[in-house]
Amino acid sequence: MIRVVKYNPQWPDIFRAIASQIELALADIPHWIEHVGSTSVPDLSAKPIIDMDIVVPEDVYKTAIIRNLENIGYVHRGNFGIEGREAFDAPEALPRHNLYLCSKGSLPLRNHLAVRDYLRVNPRFRDRYSELKLALARQFPDDIDSYVEGKTGFLTEILLLCDFSEDEIHEITAVNKKPG
Repeated sequence: MIRVVKYNPQWPDIFRAIASQIELALADIPHWIEHVGSTSVPDLSAKPIIDMDIVVPEDVYKTAIIRNLENIGYVHRGNFGIEGREAFDAPEALPRHNLYLCSKGSLPLRNHLAVRDYLRVNPRFRDRYSELKLALARQFPDDIDSYVEGKTGFLTEILLLCDFSEDEIHEITAVNKKPG
Protein backbone atom coordinates (compact mmCIF):
# COMPACT_ATOMS: atom_id res chain seq x y z
CA MET A 1 0.00 0.00 0.00
CA ILE A 2 1.24 3.48 -0.88
CA ARG A 3 1.30 5.62 2.24
CA VAL A 4 2.08 9.34 1.98
CA VAL A 5 2.24 11.24 5.26
CA LYS A 6 2.78 14.82 6.34
CA TYR A 7 6.40 15.90 6.79
CA ASN A 8 8.15 14.42 9.82
CA PRO A 9 10.83 16.71 11.29
CA GLN A 10 12.72 13.60 12.44
CA TRP A 11 13.51 12.55 8.86
CA PRO A 12 16.79 14.52 8.69
CA ASP A 13 17.89 12.87 11.97
CA ILE A 14 17.01 9.43 10.60
CA PHE A 15 19.02 10.24 7.46
CA ARG A 16 22.03 11.31 9.57
CA ALA A 17 21.84 8.15 11.71
CA ILE A 18 21.83 5.88 8.67
CA ALA A 19 24.50 7.95 6.92
CA SER A 20 26.78 7.77 9.97
CA GLN A 21 26.71 3.96 9.84
CA ILE A 22 27.49 4.01 6.13
CA GLU A 23 30.28 6.54 6.70
CA LEU A 24 32.03 4.13 9.06
CA ALA A 25 32.05 1.45 6.36
CA LEU A 26 33.25 3.85 3.66
CA ALA A 27 35.70 5.92 5.69
CA ASP A 28 38.69 5.13 3.46
CA ILE A 29 36.91 5.74 0.13
CA PRO A 30 36.30 9.18 -1.41
CA HIS A 31 32.54 9.88 -1.40
CA TRP A 32 29.80 11.99 0.13
CA ILE A 33 26.18 11.22 0.98
CA GLU A 34 23.17 13.31 -0.03
CA HIS A 35 19.70 13.18 1.52
CA VAL A 36 17.40 13.31 -1.51
CA GLY A 37 13.77 12.63 -2.29
CA SER A 38 10.72 14.04 -0.57
CA THR A 39 11.89 13.33 2.99
CA SER A 40 14.76 15.77 2.38
CA VAL A 41 12.42 18.73 1.77
CA PRO A 42 11.06 20.40 4.92
CA ASP A 43 7.24 20.52 5.01
CA LEU A 44 6.80 18.18 2.01
CA SER A 45 4.50 15.19 2.41
CA ALA A 46 6.23 11.92 1.56
CA LYS A 47 6.27 8.18 1.75
CA PRO A 48 8.10 7.60 5.07
CA ILE A 49 11.16 6.13 3.36
CA ILE A 50 14.48 8.01 3.37
CA ASP A 51 16.18 8.34 -0.03
CA MET A 52 19.96 8.56 -0.01
CA ASP A 53 22.59 8.95 -2.72
CA ILE A 54 26.20 8.02 -2.08
CA VAL A 55 28.18 10.10 -4.56
CA VAL A 56 31.59 9.09 -5.88
CA PRO A 57 33.89 11.63 -7.53
CA GLU A 58 35.22 8.91 -9.88
CA ASP A 59 33.70 5.59 -10.95
CA VAL A 60 36.88 3.76 -9.98
CA TYR A 61 35.66 3.84 -6.36
CA LYS A 62 32.33 2.09 -7.05
CA THR A 63 33.64 -1.46 -6.70
CA ALA A 64 35.12 -0.77 -3.25
CA ILE A 65 31.96 0.98 -2.08
CA ILE A 66 29.76 -1.90 -3.27
CA ARG A 67 32.01 -4.40 -1.47
CA ASN A 68 32.03 -2.38 1.76
CA LEU A 69 28.25 -1.91 1.69
CA GLU A 70 27.75 -5.64 1.18
CA ASN A 71 30.00 -6.22 4.20
CA ILE A 72 27.52 -4.31 6.39
CA GLY A 73 24.43 -6.06 5.05
CA TYR A 74 23.37 -4.16 1.94
CA VAL A 75 22.47 -6.16 -1.17
CA HIS A 76 23.65 -4.72 -4.48
CA ARG A 77 20.81 -4.91 -7.02
CA GLY A 78 22.58 -3.41 -10.04
CA ASN A 79 21.64 -0.38 -12.06
CA PHE A 80 18.34 -1.60 -13.58
CA GLY A 81 19.54 -0.12 -16.88
CA ILE A 82 19.98 3.34 -15.35
CA GLU A 83 23.46 4.56 -16.21
CA GLY A 84 25.27 6.35 -13.39
CA ARG A 85 23.24 4.80 -10.55
CA GLU A 86 23.47 1.53 -8.61
CA ALA A 87 20.64 0.41 -6.30
CA PHE A 88 20.82 -1.45 -3.00
CA ASP A 89 18.45 -3.27 -0.68
CA ALA A 90 18.99 -2.07 2.88
CA PRO A 91 19.45 -4.28 5.94
CA GLU A 92 16.09 -4.86 7.63
CA ALA A 93 17.43 -3.73 11.01
CA LEU A 94 17.79 -0.14 9.78
CA PRO A 95 14.98 2.38 9.27
CA ARG A 96 13.37 2.07 5.81
CA HIS A 97 15.46 3.73 3.16
CA ASN A 98 16.42 3.58 -0.49
CA LEU A 99 20.16 3.69 -1.10
CA TYR A 100 21.76 4.52 -4.41
CA LEU A 101 25.37 4.88 -5.50
CA CYS A 102 25.72 7.66 -8.06
CA SER A 103 28.53 9.00 -10.17
CA LYS A 104 29.32 12.68 -9.67
CA GLY A 105 27.57 14.66 -12.40
CA SER A 106 25.40 11.72 -13.52
CA LEU A 107 21.88 12.42 -14.75
CA PRO A 108 20.21 10.47 -11.91
CA LEU A 109 22.14 12.48 -9.32
CA ARG A 110 21.52 15.82 -11.07
CA ASN A 111 17.80 14.97 -11.21
CA HIS A 112 17.62 14.13 -7.48
CA LEU A 113 19.51 17.27 -6.44
CA ALA A 114 17.68 19.64 -8.80
CA VAL A 115 14.21 18.56 -7.66
CA ARG A 116 15.21 18.59 -3.98
CA ASP A 117 16.86 21.99 -4.17
CA TYR A 118 14.03 23.54 -6.21
CA LEU A 119 11.36 22.35 -3.79
CA ARG A 120 13.37 23.54 -0.79
CA VAL A 121 13.33 27.15 -2.03
CA ASN A 122 9.92 27.27 -3.74
CA PRO A 123 7.18 26.71 -1.16
CA ARG A 124 4.39 27.14 -3.72
CA PHE A 125 5.73 24.19 -5.75
CA ARG A 126 6.46 22.21 -2.58
CA ASP A 127 2.87 22.62 -1.41
CA ARG A 128 1.45 21.73 -4.84
CA TYR A 129 3.62 18.62 -4.88
CA SER A 130 2.46 17.63 -1.39
CA GLU A 131 -1.17 17.93 -2.45
CA LEU A 132 -0.52 15.95 -5.63
CA LYS A 133 1.24 13.13 -3.79
CA LEU A 134 -1.48 12.86 -1.15
CA ALA A 135 -4.18 12.80 -3.84
CA LEU A 136 -2.34 10.18 -5.91
CA ALA A 137 -1.82 7.96 -2.87
CA ARG A 138 -5.58 8.11 -2.19
CA GLN A 139 -6.41 7.48 -5.86
CA PHE A 140 -3.88 4.67 -6.41
CA PRO A 141 -3.29 3.10 -2.98
CA ASP A 142 -2.09 -0.21 -4.45
CA ASP A 143 -0.71 0.89 -7.83
CA ILE A 144 2.83 2.29 -7.58
CA ASP A 145 3.15 2.60 -11.37
CA SER A 146 0.09 4.88 -11.62
CA TYR A 147 1.26 6.83 -8.56
CA VAL A 148 4.67 7.45 -10.17
CA GLU A 149 3.14 8.24 -13.56
CA GLY A 150 0.81 10.75 -11.90
CA LYS A 151 3.82 12.72 -10.62
CA THR A 152 5.66 12.79 -13.96
CA GLY A 153 4.10 15.96 -15.40
CA PHE A 154 4.77 17.94 -12.22
CA LEU A 155 8.38 16.76 -11.98
CA THR A 156 8.91 17.50 -15.67
CA GLU A 157 7.76 21.06 -15.02
CA ILE A 158 10.40 21.43 -12.29
CA LEU A 159 13.15 19.97 -14.47
CA LEU A 160 12.29 22.39 -17.27
CA LEU A 161 12.55 25.25 -14.77
CA CYS A 162 15.96 23.86 -13.75
CA ASP A 163 17.19 23.97 -17.38
CA PHE A 164 17.22 20.24 -18.08
CA SER A 165 17.08 19.52 -21.80
CA GLU A 166 14.15 17.73 -23.44
CA ASP A 167 16.46 14.73 -24.07
CA GLU A 168 17.50 14.62 -20.40
CA ILE A 169 13.89 14.85 -19.26
CA HIS A 170 12.90 12.08 -21.66
CA GLU A 171 15.68 9.87 -20.24
CA ILE A 172 14.63 10.67 -16.66
CA THR A 173 10.96 9.95 -17.27
CA ALA A 174 11.86 6.69 -19.01
CA VAL A 175 14.00 5.83 -15.95
CA ASN A 176 11.03 6.46 -13.64
CA LYS A 177 9.20 3.63 -15.37
CA LYS A 178 11.96 1.16 -14.46
CA PRO A 179 12.14 -0.75 -11.16
CA GLY A 180 14.46 0.31 -8.35
